[in-house]
Amino acid sequence: MLSGPIPAGGVTAGAQCCRLASSHEPTRRVSRYSTDVTDAQWAVLDPLLLDPAWLEGRGGPREKHCRRVIVDAILYVVDNGIKWCALPADFPPWPTVYRRLAVWEKAGATQRLLDGLRDRARLEEDWVAAPSAAIVDSQSVRAAETVGKATRGFDAGKKVNGRKRHIVVDTVGFLMAVLVTPASTQDRVAARSLLQRMHGTVGGRVALVWADGGYTGILPDWARATLGLEWRS
Repeated sequence: MLSGPIPAGGVTAGAQCCRLASSHEPTRRVSRYSTDVTDAQWAVLDPLLLDPAWLEGRGGPREKHCRRVIVDAILYVVDNGIKWCALPADFPPWPTVYRRLAVWEKAGATQRLLDGLRDRARLEEDWVAAPSAAIVDSQSVRAAETVGKATRGFDAGKKVNGRKRHIVVDTVGFLMAVLVTPASTQDRVAARSLLQRMHGTVGGRVALVWADGGYTGILPDWARATLGLEWRS
C-alpha cells in the first residue's frame, strides 16, 4: 500500500477501479509498470471477468483486493517470466493472485477473455470477428530442472528435454487455443485434444486447418469425421 499523491491514471482509494469497487478494501496503488492496464483496456476487460460466487448468492468470501490490481499482477508475472513469489510488494500477496487466476482459469474466464479480445482485434484488422480457418503447430522448449518428470519429456527430433506447447492460431496470427504437454508427446496425438479445445471455443466456425507434415496418419480423417474440419498440409 502506498501513500502520497497519486499520478494521473493511477488507481486511487475510492475510485471505481472495478465493478466490485464498493465491496473490497480501498486500493491505493500507482500504475507504474508497462504491463498495467490502461483505463480504456480495463473498460473492456472488467465486464468479461467472472463474477464471484457470493455476488450470485452462491456463498463464498468477498474479494479483498481489486480485480484490476489482480489482473495487473498476473500480467506482470507473465510478461517478465518471474516466479510467483517474486511478485513486487506493491501488488497483493502472490498466493492471492495465483488463487484468483486459478479460479478464473477453471471457470473458463481466461478463454472468454481471449476469445473476446481476439474478435475485437480481428474487427480492427478489417476481418470478420469469427475465424473460419486455423493453423496448428508446436514448439518444444527446454524445462528447468525444477520441472517435475510427470510433466516433461524428451523430444528426440528436436533434442529437447522439457515441454511442448501446441498452438492454434487464426490466419491473422491471433491465438485460438493452447495445450502444453511433455515434449515427448507426438504432435498428431496432442492435436486431437488441441482441436477439440478449439472447437469447443469457436464451435463450427472454423472449417479449414493448415498443418505441416508432423500431423499425418489418421489425424486428418479423424478431424474431418469428428469435427468437420478440412485438412491441408
